[in-house]
Amino acid sequence: MFEIRVICDPADTERVTTALNGMFATGAVRQYPTRDGERTRLYFTADHRPELGPWPTPEEAYVLAPSMVSEIGWTAQTAADKPFGEDLDREYWLRKAALLDRIALQGETDGFHGDACEAATEAALQLVAFDLAGEGDYFGAPYWPDCPTTAAEPRGYVRQEYAYWVKNH
Repeated sequence: MFEIRVICDPADTERVTTALNGMFATGAVRQYPTRDGERTRLYFTADHRPELGPWPTPEEAYVLAPSMVSEIGWTAQTAADKPFGEDLDREYWLRKAALLDRIALQGETDGFHGDACEAATEAALQLVAFDLAGEGDYFGAPYWPDCPTTAAEPRGYVRQEYAYWVKNH
């Protein structure tokens, strides 16, 4: 365990706290003004985060998934049935991201790395953004939507969330 001290502009306090919480297992932040009163001192008791382990493999994540044809039909019908101006729910974004990930994985297996990979990554980022906005009921173990590893590999986050969802749905 160790302690981190940060001196920053008061407007940066939330951003610094969020970044450190993402990188370390931190205790409650203690906050004090600097002697000149113009900046803020932040003190964190911190420890290294345990190694989180690997993402679920596609085989683990999609073992219980319906066929891709069925999922294409479900996502298209769900989007078509939603009244104009009404937001789609987390299940839609999760199933769409998982479907596009599966399509991209099939393309990668066949040696194609193009539009499907980009579409899968974009859909994964939409799911992460949805979860970061607090709109969804994400599983988040071991990787939370605000984890730096999630930002680096959003399709892994989709697999983690889908594997949990499909087993508990």
